[in-house]
Amino acid sequence: MRVKTLGQFIIEKQADFQYAKGELSRLLRDIGIAAKIVNREVNKAGLVEILGETGETNVQGEKVKKLDVFANEQFIAALKAGGECCAIASEENEEIIPIDSEVSKNAKYVVAIDPLDGSSNIDVNVSVGTIFAIYRRITLKGGGKNEDFFQRGTEQIAAGYIIYGSSAMLVYTTGKGVNGFTLDPSIGEFCLSHPNLTIPKNGKIYSVNEGNYLHFPDGVKKYIKYCQAEDAATSRPYSSRYIGSGVADIHRNLILGGIYIYPTTTKSPKGKLRLLYECNPLAFIIEQAGGKATDGVKRILEKEITELHQRTPLFIGSEEMVDKAMEFLKASVALESK
Repeated sequence: MRVKTLGQFIIEKQADFQYAKGELSRLLRDIGIAAKIVNREVNKAGLVEILGETGETNVQGEKVKKLDVFANEQFIAALKAGGECCAIASEENEEIIPIDSEVSKNAKYVVAIDPLDGSSNIDVNVSVGTIFAIYRRITLKGGGKNEDFFQRGTEQIAAGYIIYGSSAMLVYTTGKGVNGFTLDPSIGEFCLSHPNLTIPKNGKIYSVNEGNYLHFPDGVKKYIKYCQAEDAATSRPYSSRYIGSGVADIHRNLILGGIYIYPTTTKSPKGKLRLLYECNPLAFIIEQAGGKATDGVKRILEKEITELHQRTPLFIGSEEMVDKAMEFLKASVALESK
């Protein structure tokens, strides 16, 4: 069987892009190159001094891991050098990083990125990942500005994630379905391994941090109890699977079917996940694979963005499972309003 690399696949699909002139192809290639460098360091993290914390705290109030910093630097460097991007919004940086250089003076895109999702798991050898979203800029010239990122998720040109696990895998969409590429270390290339990925309409896995159960809304608590109840007709109880790396949990559910839930809590009334560079790209991918993504009330991709690091609750995965969870939430809200 002929192996098809990520680069070959992107070139073949270039006609799918509305403004096809090769820029987006090169931008995706640049992200793939940085991903290979980050994967190399993840794989040998235990052998070099890049594990552990830097002693600093990022804009989210989270302790910065050394590998976080490395990943952030690699993606920023690759995007700056590539010349197809005029600004970057990263989880690790409070403000956007405008790129107003000679090489990028005609850049048409901006990139929002979580360089190392699930980084709290680095030190214990659990899968981590990268999430990215690409938008067409709406400002006219120079380095990108905040308003280039304040677009709804429906305006994404492309989105994807890289999971650094037992094998490294890049999954992305340009709005024409979802395709997955596994890194072949023997040739150093991402090769098409999962063409036309689709998520099952239903599943038997629910992913939620049940340690926060007491702080969940009543509707979420009731849905969890529904998942745990025994019922042969609906193949319940479902399996509880929670890795704690969002990319890893959602990737598994994409392949096998399932729902991932990160709701509001009494401690995080706005939710905890970030809309721009976590929820929007993941929602774009899952919807393109046939699933659903909502904040419990509204479709994720239709939410307005007013802050770079805006937070949101998230219910994402197999269509029927998300619909059932929404039934419990709506019933609970209706009960409370009486």
